[in-house]
Amino acid sequence: MRFAGVCLITVDVLRLSGFYMDVLGVGGEGDHNHMDLKAHGTSLAIFSADGMEEMAPGSMQGAGYGSFTINFEVEDVDSEYEKIVGMGMSIVKPPQTHPWGSRSFWFRDPDGNIVNFFGRVK
Repeated sequence: MRFAGVCLITVDVLRLSGFYMDVLGVGGEGDHNHMDLKAHGTSLAIFSADGMEEMAPGSMQGAGYGSFTINFEVEDVDSEYEKIVGMGMSIVKPPQTHPWGSRSFWFRDPDGNIVNFFGRVK
Protein backbone atom coordinates (compact mmCIF):
# COMPACT_ATOMS: atom_id res chain seq x y z
CA MET A 1 0.00 0.00 0.00
CA ARG A 2 1.22 3.52 -0.82
CA PHE A 3 -0.23 6.77 0.44
CA ALA A 4 -1.23 8.74 -2.67
CA GLY A 5 -2.43 12.10 -1.37
CA VAL A 6 -5.20 14.07 0.27
CA CYS A 7 -8.52 15.36 -1.05
CA LEU A 8 -9.94 18.47 0.60
CA ILE A 9 -13.68 19.06 0.30
CA THR A 10 -14.73 22.69 -0.11
CA VAL A 11 -17.61 24.88 -1.23
CA ASP A 12 -15.25 26.88 -3.51
CA VAL A 13 -12.82 24.70 -5.48
CA LEU A 14 -11.31 27.55 -7.51
CA ARG A 15 -10.59 29.69 -4.45
CA LEU A 16 -9.01 26.90 -2.41
CA SER A 17 -7.04 25.41 -5.31
CA GLY A 18 -5.80 28.89 -6.29
CA PHE A 19 -4.57 29.38 -2.74
CA TYR A 20 -2.60 26.11 -2.74
CA MET A 21 -1.21 26.71 -6.24
CA ASP A 22 0.10 30.12 -5.09
CA VAL A 23 1.47 28.90 -1.75
CA LEU A 24 3.09 25.73 -3.12
CA GLY A 25 4.14 27.15 -6.48
CA VAL A 26 2.50 24.31 -8.42
CA GLY A 27 -0.03 24.04 -11.21
CA GLY A 28 -3.36 22.30 -11.23
CA GLU A 29 -5.69 20.52 -13.60
CA GLY A 30 -9.45 20.51 -13.29
CA ASP A 31 -12.44 22.80 -13.07
CA HIS A 32 -14.89 24.33 -10.58
CA ASN A 33 -15.90 20.84 -9.33
CA HIS A 34 -12.50 19.19 -8.95
CA MET A 35 -8.87 20.25 -9.11
CA ASP A 36 -5.79 18.06 -8.89
CA LEU A 37 -2.49 19.62 -7.82
CA LYS A 38 0.80 17.77 -8.09
CA ALA A 39 2.61 18.87 -4.97
CA HIS A 40 6.22 17.72 -5.26
CA GLY A 41 5.78 13.96 -5.35
CA THR A 42 2.23 13.61 -4.07
CA SER A 43 -1.23 14.73 -5.03
CA LEU A 44 -3.45 17.32 -3.39
CA ALA A 45 -6.99 17.06 -4.73
CA ILE A 46 -9.70 19.61 -4.09
CA PHE A 47 -13.29 18.52 -4.62
CA SER A 48 -16.57 20.38 -4.35
CA ALA A 49 -18.99 19.56 -1.55
CA ASP A 50 -21.79 19.54 -4.14
CA GLY A 51 -19.88 17.07 -6.31
CA MET A 52 -19.21 14.85 -3.32
CA GLU A 53 -22.88 14.87 -2.38
CA GLU A 54 -23.84 14.05 -5.96
CA MET A 55 -21.43 11.07 -6.03
CA ALA A 56 -22.52 9.75 -2.65
CA PRO A 57 -25.84 11.19 -1.46
CA GLY A 58 -25.80 11.92 2.26
CA SER A 59 -22.00 11.86 2.48
CA MET A 60 -21.70 15.54 3.33
CA GLN A 61 -24.38 15.53 6.02
CA GLY A 62 -22.72 16.76 9.20
CA ALA A 63 -19.39 17.33 7.46
CA GLY A 64 -17.39 20.33 8.55
CA TYR A 65 -14.68 22.31 6.87
CA GLY A 66 -11.37 23.57 8.17
CA SER A 67 -10.65 20.72 10.57
CA PHE A 68 -7.41 19.37 9.08
CA THR A 69 -3.73 20.08 9.56
CA ILE A 70 -1.79 19.66 6.32
CA ASN A 71 1.98 19.23 6.61
CA PHE A 72 4.56 20.26 4.02
CA GLU A 73 8.30 19.80 4.49
CA VAL A 74 10.20 22.83 3.19
CA GLU A 75 13.90 23.63 2.76
CA ASP A 76 13.92 26.99 4.58
CA VAL A 77 11.17 27.56 7.15
CA ASP A 78 12.04 31.20 7.78
CA SER A 79 12.06 32.27 4.12
CA GLU A 80 8.74 30.45 3.57
CA TYR A 81 7.37 32.27 6.62
CA GLU A 82 8.34 35.65 5.15
CA LYS A 83 6.68 34.68 1.85
CA ILE A 84 3.44 33.63 3.58
CA VAL A 85 3.37 36.77 5.76
CA GLY A 86 3.89 38.82 2.59
CA MET A 87 0.85 37.11 1.06
CA GLY A 88 -1.26 38.29 4.02
CA MET A 89 -2.05 34.81 5.32
CA SER A 90 -3.45 34.31 8.82
CA ILE A 91 -0.56 33.06 10.97
CA VAL A 92 -1.51 30.58 13.71
CA LYS A 93 1.99 29.93 15.10
CA PRO A 94 5.16 31.83 14.13
CA PRO A 95 8.39 29.90 13.42
CA GLN A 96 9.50 27.85 16.37
CA THR A 97 12.24 25.26 16.84
CA HIS A 98 11.05 22.09 18.57
CA PRO A 99 13.03 19.70 20.83
CA TRP A 100 12.44 16.81 18.41
CA GLY A 101 14.63 18.44 15.75
CA SER A 102 12.28 20.36 13.51
CA ARG A 103 11.32 23.98 12.98
CA SER A 104 7.82 24.95 11.88
CA PHE A 105 5.15 27.59 11.52
CA TRP A 106 1.41 27.28 10.97
CA PHE A 107 -1.06 29.32 8.98
CA ARG A 108 -4.66 28.90 7.81
CA ASP A 109 -5.97 28.21 4.34
CA PRO A 110 -9.18 29.95 3.13
CA ASP A 111 -11.34 27.14 4.59
CA GLY A 112 -9.65 27.36 8.00
CA ASN A 113 -7.45 24.26 7.74
CA ILE A 114 -4.08 24.64 9.45
CA VAL A 115 -1.13 24.40 7.07
CA ASN A 116 2.13 23.36 8.75
CA PHE A 117 5.39 24.23 6.98
CA PHE A 118 8.23 22.41 8.72
CA GLY A 119 11.88 21.61 8.16
CA ARG A 120 14.54 19.56 9.85
CA VAL A 121 16.99 21.49 12.02
CA LYS A 122 20.51 20.86 10.79
